Amino acid sequence: MFRIVISFIFLLATQSFALDLSKMSASERTLLQEEIRLYLLENPEIIMEAVEVLRRKEQQAAVQSDYELVKKNKQAIFEDGFSFTGGNPNGDITLVEFVDYRCGYCKKAHKEVEKLLNNDGNIRFVIKEFPILGEDSLKLSKFALAVKIAHGDEIYKTVHDILIKMKAPPNERAFDKILNNLNLNTELVQNAMKSNEVDGMIAYTRALAEQLKISGTPTFIMNDELIRGYVPFDTLISIVANKRD
Repeated sequence: MFRIVISFIFLLATQSFALDLSKMSASERTLLQEEIRLYLLENPEIIMEAVEVLRRKEQQAAVQSDYELVKKNKQAIFEDGFSFTGGNPNGDITLVEFVDYRCGYCKKAHKEVEKLLNNDGNIRFVIKEFPILGEDSLKLSKFALAVKIAHGDEIYKTVHDILIKMKAPPNERAFDKILNNLNLNTELVQNAMKSNEVDGMIAYTRALAEQLKISGTPTFIMNDELIRGYVPFDTLISIVANKRD
């Protein structure tokens, strides 16, 4: 922080007095340093002001960088050909979520997203299976994608909602219970779980996440904006409204 303020004061001094610091003697430099020290002691608030200016600039740069990343990977994000697409397929807003079933914040965000979709019938919703929290996460995503391959989007969404709320370990017994309760084809799902197709889907999404510099879940993309982390319902509503303005 101190160096930030020093640079700021040097800039002001240079602009106001046209100082050539390279030509200053050792005693002059010492005097200037003491003046700066006294100024900071008398006006400590300038440190926080400078830090806030820097923070805003860095935030703006990050937003612009994320915008460029979304633009560059638009096809892979919104039209990969295999990710679940629900809500209103013709909605004027597209919300994409990178999700891990073992992620506590993903479980929390699920309620907010469902509330948003129920309150706004003009949102297209895309789910990206992004298992990053270990072997259990991978099993859950493979199971969900296998259900999608075997039984389609509607059943996938039902299973997705079950898995995001599930507290039991993702073992064969838990999966069999879901399959039996929904009267699904166990053999088809089990074969799909072991398939190269499922492995390819997960690998594709992981590669996309790397391109987008996504390292955590949940991560959202709403149209052209990348939103990192959990977002409450009121904030989601606000972002949607801003996109439509």
